[in-house]
Amino acid sequence: MSGEIRDEEMDTAGRILLEGGLVAFPTETVYGLGANALDEAAAARIYEAKGRPSDNPLIVHIADLEALDKIAAAGEDGPWRKLADAFWPGPLTMIFPKKQIVPDTTTGGLETVAVRMPAHPVALELIRRGGGYIAAPSANTSGRPSPTRAAHVLEDMNGRIDVIIDGGDVGIGLESTIVDLTGEVPVILRPGYISREMLSEVLGRVEMDAGLDSDDPAVRPKAPGMRYRHYAPKARMVIVEGDPEKVIEQINRLAEQDRKAGRQAGILASDESRDFYQAGVVRSVGSRREEITIAMHLYALLREFDELGVDCIYSEAFHTPQIGQAIMNRLIRAAGHQVISV
Repeated sequence: MSGEIRDEEMDTAGRILLEGGLVAFPTETVYGLGANALDEAAAARIYEAKGRPSDNPLIVHIADLEALDKIAAAGEDGPWRKLADAFWPGPLTMIFPKKQIVPDTTTGGLETVAVRMPAHPVALELIRRGGGYIAAPSANTSGRPSPTRAAHVLEDMNGRIDVIIDGGDVGIGLESTIVDLTGEVPVILRPGYISREMLSEVLGRVEMDAGLDSDDPAVRPKAPGMRYRHYAPKARMVIVEGDPEKVIEQINRLAEQDRKAGRQAGILASDESRDFYQAGVVRSVGSRREEITIAMHLYALLREFDELGVDCIYSEAFHTPQIGQAIMNRLIRAAGHQVISV
């Protein structure tokens, strides 16, 4: 499906979900790969299509608050209500104790369930027509950069799923923030567009999972999905951080070394710095003054470097004020924690 989405196309996609099939669809974050979250066999098909480890939980997408009570032991009130009022529909996933109706396949064998209400009209309508509960990780093969347009989904999932709903380019480009509400203090398990500061304004104290950006194998993130290599291009990737002038000098030096050795380097720069690079294939991910452009273009550019067949990628660091933590989380994991400080 592409272009303007017709009513009969949405009916078809909803029926496919009700019958246990797989549908890729747009959200405001990235494209999701959806199946009926309450159908154990359907949820298992997601893992098969993605090549995803079976202990990596799926996020259950709902279209209204009334749906939450059926799958999660959230309680009448509490922190979740404040967060829902502030950020739902939107790019925030909350983790609750699960109810038995949710199969272990959907939760990766955990006794908790991750839930979010997306802020995309196509996603919300598909959820309603597909039974009310759609389990949906990103619609890419496991470990690859997440898809931000339908063509990315087709590249990874052609022949593996039943239908792709083409809703154009997504608006944010990074996966949702995940916050665990099962303990005394809310803990961010995955940073996203909804920042720690935004959550703290609503809840007060909010902690970060200690294993999020650690390269120490003994310090593992609490969310099983964050244990695995994600967002990664095919080429080796290195992040260079520090004083901007020194970063440019170092990347130019590395790219020139690669050129002399017969290797092609890709350089992930910003609008402000792109003209200062002399070697390699240079691409701007966006402006540091408009950091949402960095999030929107990041995964698409990593895929473009794959298409160009570069041998290695050198990226500037993007410690921007609002969503820099989420951007750097994705970059660091895509680079396998290969960071040069200058």
